[in-house]
Amino acid sequence: MKREEVFLLLEKYLKNDKLIKHSLAVEQAMRDLAEYFGKDKQNWGLCGLLHDIDYEIVKGDMEKHSKVGAEILKKEGFDEEICEAVLTHNEYHQIPPKTLMAKALFCVDPLTGLIVASTLVLPSRKIKDLKVKNVLNRFKEKSFARGAKRENIKKCEEYLGLSLEKFVEIVLCAMKKIDKDLGL
Repeated sequence: MKREEVFLLLEKYLKNDKLIKHSLAVEQAMRDLAEYFGKDKQNWGLCGLLHDIDYEIVKGDMEKHSKVGAEILKKEGFDEEICEAVLTHNEYHQIPPKTLMAKALFCVDPLTGLIVASTLVLPSRKIKDLKVKNVLNRFKEKSFARGAKRENIKKCEEYLGLSLEKFVEIVLCAMKKIDKDLGL
C-alpha cells in the first residue's frame, strides 16, 4: 500500500486533528530511526503512522487499545512486524516488544508527546526553537506532561542502545522536519 492510501485508511478511523498530528510525528520519528539503524524507512514509517489507528474506536479503553488496531492492520494485509509493533506499544498488555521496530515504537510514542508539550511552553511555541537540552530538562520534571511515560522513553537505552540524549536528538530533529504539518 502506498503512503497516500495508508493515510486515507488512517483518516477513515481517526478524525481528531491532534491524534492525526501525533501519528504524523511518530511516523517521521520512526522513519528517521529506521534510517539511523539501516532499516526499512517505509515500513517503520507506516508503523508509526498507524500505531493509534484504533484510538477513537476503543474510546481510550486501554484494555482494547492496540489489540483492535493490530487486528485492523492484519485484516488490511499489513506486515506481521508492523502488527506486532502496534500491539506491543501499549504497555497495558504487558507484551514485551521483540523486534527493533516494536522497541522503537514503544519508546518513540511517549517521547513525541513530551516534545510537543516542551514546545508549547516555549515563548515562541515553535519546535524550531526547542533544543535537546530543553527536552531533557522537562524529562526530569515528573509533574510536566505526566502522560509522557518517562520509563518507556528511557527504555531507549536498553531497547535501542541509544543514550537518552541521542534518542531525543533523533526524534526532535525528525519532528522539526515536519513542523508545519504538526502546527508547531
